[in-house]
Amino acid sequence: MPILPMFPLGTALLPGDHLPLRVFEPRYQELVRDCVAAPDGPRFGVVLIARGHEVGGGDQRTDIGTVARILVDNDLGGGRHTLECIAEERIRILDWLPDDPYPRAEVEAWPDTDSAAVDLSELTVHLGRLYGLLDRLTEGRAAPPPDDLPTDPGARLFALARHIPMGEADRYAILSAPGPEERLALLIESISSAIDLAEWRLKND
Repeated sequence: MPILPMFPLGTALLPGDHLPLRVFEPRYQELVRDCVAAPDGPRFGVVLIARGHEVGGGDQRTDIGTVARILVDNDLGGGRHTLECIAEERIRILDWLPDDPYPRAEVEAWPDTDSAAVDLSELTVHLGRLYGLLDRLTEGRAAPPPDDLPTDPGARLFALARHIPMGEADRYAILSAPGPEERLALLIESISSAIDLAEWRLKND
């Protein structure tokens, strides 16, 4: 199985997300050097930290993650970097290896179990309602999802999820959904929660 350098973070990275990173820990400075020199390109895995912190190690990590590719590497000197990365395919962790010096894991690609089309009509209605409320809360500054979304059902739902206010646990649930049908149900649930919160804020502000 492929072995990837891993970067546990306090966020659930969805395919298609842009990821800016500031690298200052020595172990992750070495990860960047190894990624840049890797023959198959500057790639590493990202997983959500279930418990613990990004700095210092000793964290507990989730088992579903995403491959991130480094697009821009700004060397700040002294081993420090700022990175601009893009999230690519979803992966499942098969085995965590010893941190030597940075986290590494045996992984496998985990594509959607089903790529059949899903009915987005209910989701569209909920999104319209949510963004109507957000527009009122932000005095017209809320930006709805763009029209040029991916046509693949699973990728389209990941793209829509990036425009829905939600916590990291909800983002991880969406990342972990086996396929588009399950992801759609979770998105509708997250939008409903966001609608309830927006309505409460409008009544109490």
